[in-house]
Order: sequence, then C-alpha cells, then structure tokens
Amino acid sequence: MRKPLFITLEGTEGVGKTSNMEFIKSILKEKNIDFIETREPGGTPMGEALREMLLGEDFKGMSDDTELMLMFAARAEHVAQVIKPALEKAQWVLCDRFTDATYAYQGGGRQLDVKRIEGLENWVLGDLRPDLTLLLDAPISVGRARAGKRSTPDRFEQEMDGFFNRVRDAYLSRAKAEPDRIKVIDASGDLLSVEKQISVLINSVIN
Repeated sequence: MRKPLFITLEGTEGVGKTSNMEFIKSILKEKNIDFIETREPGGTPMGEALREMLLGEDFKGMSDDTELMLMFAARAEHVAQVIKPALEKAQWVLCDRFTDATYAYQGGGRQLDVKRIEGLENWVLGDLRPDLTLLLDAPISVGRARAGKRSTPDRFEQEMDGFFNRVRDAYLSRAKAEPDRIKVIDASGDLLSVEKQISVLINSVIN
C-alpha cells in the first residue's frame, strides 16, 4: 500500500494558493488517491472559530503572543481531530498552510523568537511534519496587486509591505534550510507556468 503523504501549500498573499490547491486536487483525483483537503487556521469547528478571531476585525489589537498561541491552539485541535486520523486511515492530507506559515508570519512578520515557535511546534506536533511543502513565491508587489482585486482584506492582509517582505524572507530561509521538503514554485508568472511546476513535483512523489 502506498504511504499516505501530508502535503502543505504555503505562500504570501496573492500568490494563487486557492487556484493551485484546486489543481493539486485534480491531479490526486486523476490518480485515484484518497485524500482530504483542509486549511489553517481552521480545519475543525474550534479551529474555524479561532480563524474568525485571528483574521477578523473584532480583536484587531490582540498581542503578538496571543496570536501565536491561538494559532497553535487551532493547530493542536486540527492535528488531533483531522490530520492524524486521516493519515492513520491511509488518506493523504492536503493542507492550505501549516507550521511553516507560523514561522513566516509570526516569526518573520511579527519578529517573534523562533525558539519559542520551535518549542510549541515540538509540543503540539511531536514528530509529525509535512512530507512535502510547496511554497508559492512571488515578489510582494505582485502578490499584493493580485490580492487587492479580491474581497475586503483581513487583519493580516492589512499589514504594510515591510511585514510581508519579512514573511517572504522567512519562507525562503526555511526553504533553503529544508530543500528536500520545501520546494519553491515561481508563482510570478501565469497560472499555466505555475501548474507545470506543481505537476512535476506532485507526480514525482506519487510515482
């Protein structure tokens, strides 16, 4: 039996995660792979409630430490209720953002101590880590121009360019440190060129 894989999709705002998540799903369906799709923050009723708190306007002034701990609270529930049970049933897991996003947004963007994030990661996840992470990367100016054409910006999307440049830098640093797991996709071009890059990587792990 093929080992179920845990695949995550990462990137800053406007890099095309939603469109490319659909493309990845189409590949897995074509290959008759049993999988679930989920997201962070979210993925469970508790996680979705915390997502509203984290992304909405009601708690706009929350402290950075509170934000970090709420992210991991949602993740703990997500792992226990969704991700681990799916993998144990031999289902692949396709997740829109995971812990790399915390290193990027809270570590890079908010400039919180990475050691604190590592401690929470080890406590909440144990030895669970994604098998493959696709990092959609584009200059912040490109992503923000695309994101600006969508709905009203959430609490994170309202941050300034300096924040997002730190987020991007943190993502790329993690990719450089873990090249076997994190694969950088050039998302600055058209959708077809991005899909071609993704197709090669997804088919390589399937085969």
